[in-house]
Formats: sequence, C-alpha cells, structure tokens
Amino acid sequence: MSTIKVPTPLRAYTSGEATIDVSGGTVGEALNSLVEQHPDLKPHLFNEDVLRNFVNIFLGDEDVRFLDGLDTQIDEGDKLRIIPSIAGG
Repeated sequence: MSTIKVPTPLRAYTSGEATIDVSGGTVGEALNSLVEQHPDLKPHLFNEDVLRNFVNIFLGDEDVRFLDGLDTQIDEGDKLRIIPSIAGG
C-alpha cells in the first residue's frame, strides 16, 4: 500500500485522519481509493472526474503534473501528498 498525506483543511472530510493508506498502481487509482474511503472528500479534489486545478499532488518532492499526471506510476510504500494552492493578496 501507498499513503496519502491530507492537508489540515481537508481533514474534516477524513474524520481527522492525516495519513491514509491507499491502493492502486497510479496516482489516479490511489486518489480513487482515497475518495472511496472518504466520499465527502471527492468534491474538494475533483470536478466530476477531473482533478481540480488548485489541487496539487506530489509524489515525494515531485509535482505529478510534471511527471505523467494521474497516470504517474506508484510503487508499494510510496508517499503522496495533497497540497492545495493558496492564493491571496
């Protein structure tokens, strides 16, 4: 299994869990595993089945947008992080 670290603002939708074990061989499959376990999280990550623009997923220190996106392959034990974009002025 791999893990996904959930940022504090989204933990309200994961019963307060900060790190969640997920299954899957790609980033997209891991995210699907996450929202299957915590369905209330889905609208905060996806617009229908498309990852929202302000949601950044990192595999280690690499932004998956600069790899293969949701098709990025992951291995057993990999650590993913959800990093929401922050805007302001």
